[in-house]
Amino acid sequence: MSEQEAAQKATVTLPAEREIHIERIFAAPRERVFAAFVDPELIPQWWGPRGTETIVEELDATPGGTWRFLSRDSEGSEVRFRGVYREVTPSERLAQTFEWDGMPGYVSVDTSVFEDLGDGRTRVVTTSIFHTPEERDGMIESGMERGLNETYERLDELLAGQASG
Repeated sequence: MSEQEAAQKATVTLPAEREIHIERIFAAPRERVFAAFVDPELIPQWWGPRGTETIVEELDATPGGTWRFLSRDSEGSEVRFRGVYREVTPSERLAQTFEWDGMPGYVSVDTSVFEDLGDGRTRVVTTSIFHTPEERDGMIESGMERGLNETYERLDELLAGQASG
């Protein structure tokens, strides 16, 4: 893997027994990166691994607001993801719950910080906290890292298209 390819992968670490820490740099200003995370028109263009379709069923990006996405793969299988926004500080920070119907009842709290690197790039640092180490491990074992990297590659493509369009 080249240095450039490695730079395009999310760094996923497990700093504590109930935590996943993810860092990724995007070649776009933080206002655009943040907007992609909360705009129901943009989310279907990048959210989920390749070969999936994401339908935003609900999205109220305000504290206490809820979100729900339906993800459908090429064979028609469907899964849902949902949560509640706890904090929304435009262009800076999102905190929300996250539940995947593949692991019903297991809810993590995800906090994403959007850092302006000053050169048209943005670092997104997401920390996910789970109730138990087993819940965290189940998320890792689900293939989360592969799906996350494909999702972030799709976000790169969206952001690059916005810059050239």
